[in-house]
Amino acid sequence: MVSAAEQLAANLNFSALAKAEELKKRIWFTLGALLVYRLGTYIPLPGIDPNAWNQIFNQQSGGILGMFNMFAGGGIHRMAIFALNIMPYISASIIIQLMTTVSPTLENLKKEGEQGRKMINQYTRYLTVVLAAFQAYGISVGLEGATNVVTSPGLFFVISTVITLTGGTMFLMWLGEQITQRGIGNGSSLIIMAGIVAQLPSAIAGTLELGRQGALSTGLILIVLVMAVAVITFIVFMERAQRRLLIQYPKRQVGNRMFEGQSSHLPL
Repeated sequence: MVSAAEQLAANLNFSALAKAEELKKRIWFTLGALLVYRLGTYIPLPGIDPNAWNQIFNQQSGGILGMFNMFAGGGIHRMAIFALNIMPYISASIIIQLMTTVSPTLENLKKEGEQGRKMINQYTRYLTVVLAAFQAYGISVGLEGATNVVTSPGLFFVISTVITLTGGTMFLMWLGEQITQRGIGNGSSLIIMAGIVAQLPSAIAGTLELGRQGALSTGLILIVLVMAVAVITFIVFMERAQRRLLIQYPKRQVGNRMFEGQSSHLPL
């Protein structure tokens, strides 16, 4: 089924867009939902000293922590309520999809059509809660182990952190589903993309600053830029690619009339 975004890309006409009230509502709803997501990445967890955490993050931002922060739209750097982002839901979806190949029960549900898909989605939500709670507990223990980051360590901080981070992930999961149903589609992907795009200006500025300081050569920066454009172009080409299979219809006779064979194409 073609999504609203694909319809817009295939029939980009600004005069027609001005008259498409339903499409404009979907676009505005999507932008509003993404704005809510971005605002949530600036709401800090309770009980965290932002200055102490900022010092620790700056020391570790060059590794895997920086990569997770990029996918979280800066939520880890600010240790916000959306620090886990929607990643537990993505992980749960992948696990459930893999389980459908080894579990006869899930495999049968997958074959039951719409009703089976609803049940699989429900199992995915349950697994998302488990993964998010487990990751949130790990974060709360790690924050308590850091020096002077938690103002009042203890059981209350752990419980509040687990509830807050898990609730933030579940809210983003719900928000992604709303974008899929009432927006332009692909809600989870748009939330991840919004987080990455929000970090692009600072990443570009940091790269240019390294080039100004001589840490990166101008040639290397240009090569990275060309490679990024080439990869995006290749991905778009593969996503929009279409193979047209030729279908030949034989001659047929209707009454006393003979109709010539026709040909058409089946797009894949």
